[in-house]
Order: sequence, then structure tokens, then C-alpha cells
Amino acid sequence: MRVVAGKWRGRALEAPADRAVRPTSDRARESLFDLLTQGRVARGQNPLLDARVLDVFAGTGALGIEALSRGAAEAVFLEKDPAALALIRRNLRQLGAVREGLVIQTDATHPPPARAPASVAMLDPPYRSGLAAPALAALLAQGWLAPDALVSVELEKGEDFTPPHSFVVVDERRYGKARLVFLRVT
Repeated sequence: MRVVAGKWRGRALEAPADRAVRPTSDRARESLFDLLTQGRVARGQNPLLDARVLDVFAGTGALGIEALSRGAAEAVFLEKDPAALALIRRNLRQLGAVREGLVIQTDATHPPPARAPASVAMLDPPYRSGLAAPALAALLAQGWLAPDALVSVELEKGEDFTPPHSFVVVDERRYGKARLVFLRVT
């Protein structure tokens, strides 16, 4: 697993030895970030530049690290698994990005209040877990998402998903087994 683009392009990221974490494929990650920075969801500007981003169900931290590589100022990683948290911290250390990354152990469906909201959020819950919608509602309620924040959710291709009422779907794409749904906070 490697960083796809930006200042750390091609740098290897440590991946889990077991299947407890399902990292987003390089192809899906590249497509996700192309859409975030160049697609219609971007509204003609790169929303990552100097942004505070949120990587929820962070796993390896690859999404937040990719955002940092592409110009985000800060990435906050929310993850509850201790082994995954250690993996994120190692990946940040390896890249010299400890200052830009804030790693928080929490259940995304019951997060603590945010210190500051993020303008971009990426959620990659376990497939078919049904956790995306409750996590979105909880993150919004606890101040993790700024008004008009851009949010991506990775789901399994056929997985049911209805976003909470404060979110509007702006795009949706399929990549192999994955489906990416892009939302805006209303």
C-alpha cells in the first residue's frame, strides 16, 4: 500500500498483517481523491488545501495521510481498535507527519465533542456494518463537521445506505466491490 499522489507520492504505508482492517484499494483511493479535488463535488476548487480533514474508521490512516500528502493542513484520525491506532501512529512517524496528525481512540458512533470542525471528512466503516449513517449523525451532533463540509463514505457496492437528514448526496461512484458516496452537510 502506497501514498498515491502529493508530496509523499509512492511512499509505502504499513498495512496490517491480518484482515482485521480492510484498507481502501489504491485504485478506489486515487478515484476518491481525484473526485474530491477535481470532480464536480469539488465545485472548481481543491477543498483539501490547508483544510482540516477527518478520517473516520481510520484503519491504517491511509485516507487522512493521502489528504495530508495532497495539501491538507491537519488530519484527525478516529479509530477504536488499539492495533489500528498504533499502525496509524507508525505511518505518521514514518512520514514525519506526527504534528499534522491527531489520532483519537473513539467509537465513531459516540465521539467526544470536537475541538474544531473539519471541512472534509472520509468515512470507511466496515462493509455491511450499518455504521455509516449513525456515525454521520453523531459526528455532526458533536461538532466534527463544518457547515457545507464535503464527506465521502465508502460502502460495499450493494450495501443499503440512507444518509441522515442533514446531508445531501452530491455524487456516487462504484469501483470493483466498493461504492463511494459523496455528501454535503446542509
